[in-house]
Amino acid sequence: MIVDASDLIVGRMATFVAKKSLMGEKVDVVNCEKAIMTGKKKEVFNRLKEKRDRGDALKGPYMQKMPDRFIRRVIRGMLPYKQEKGLSAFKRVMCYIGVPNEFKDKKFETIKNAHISTSRAMSYVTVGDICAFLKK
Repeated sequence: MIVDASDLIVGRMATFVAKKSLMGEKVDVVNCEKAIMTGKKKEVFNRLKEKRDRGDALKGPYMQKMPDRFIRRVIRGMLPYKQEKGLSAFKRVMCYIGVPNEFKDKKFETIKNAHISTSRAMSYVTVGDICAFLKK
């Protein structure tokens, strides 16, 4: 299964992908930089900045700064990755920035419940913008 993350809300997409991978299906997520987190830009950035500044550089917490790794980390949070079934499910999930050449001619699926048009949220931030902010 190949999921196109363009204009999909990150949390809703991650729960769908986690469930599919727990059922034994291999899931590839493309266009991770175009996924969306709802909320006002300033509030989202402040929340992530507080999380990044907590702790220290050697002990964490570590924030992923690449959009594909950021999405994969969100999906990992929805899996029981410390158990064998969660670890094997996490290995079946791959995320990509853009569309790799191997998926150019394949059909992508989208998740209707996770699309931004189904949400009442008026403000949102893309994962690409979030990762650009975290690199500063």
